[in-house]
Amino acid sequence: MDAKETLSSGEPEGTFYPYRVVLDTSLFVNPDVRKSLGDTPTEALEAFLFLAAQIHILEFYMPPSIFEELLYFVEKDKIPEDLLVILHQKPPKKHELKCPAFLLYELIEDIRERVNKGLRIAEKAVRSVEKRSPDEIIQDLRRKYRDALREGIIDSKEDVDLLLLAMELDALLITADQGLIKWAEKLGIKWLFPEKFKDYLQGAIKRSGLLSGKTK
Repeated sequence: MDAKETLSSGEPEGTFYPYRVVLDTSLFVNPDVRKSLGDTPTEALEAFLFLAAQIHILEFYMPPSIFEELLYFVEKDKIPEDLLVILHQKPPKKHELKCPAFLLYELIEDIRERVNKGLRIAEKAVRSVEKRSPDEIIQDLRRKYRDALREGIIDSKEDVDLLLLAMELDALLITADQGLIKWAEKLGIKWLFPEKFKDYLQGAIKRSGLLSGKTK
């Protein structure tokens, strides 16, 4: 996806506005996602900063709540000083943004279905008490209950911050969280498979070079 090359009256040909990208911590923390950038969260973040520094057609954002979450996983003393220059911290305008009413209806319906599913899982666990040990039952119940209630749902304030910020900035959301992807599609928010993130950055570097050549 390219930068916005929107022209307005009085602006010279070739003028463009940076395209905005909102990042989730899963890009650097999830081992399956970050492997193209680095073996650890710190290495992945360093690799991202090295690539992002070469791109002038993109602006990268994180809500402060997500940025704080990221700092729990990285070695702060190894992160370059230009982190705050490249990765902007911006909270969404919670009191100004408007969300469609269908979001509330669908969220309530989703929660109701998940609660009912969790109840059925608990009932099965109780019925199997004579066939398995308490530890086996509890372990199985925890796994199935967690999948039923948390998989594919937005279940934290940090998730909401990401969605609202992407809406506010009309930005591309990059995350490995299936719940965020599901609701991004419902809200018309652009998103990208996180496994393609490095390819996206490398393509943006090439695009930046081409645009720089045009403006010389």
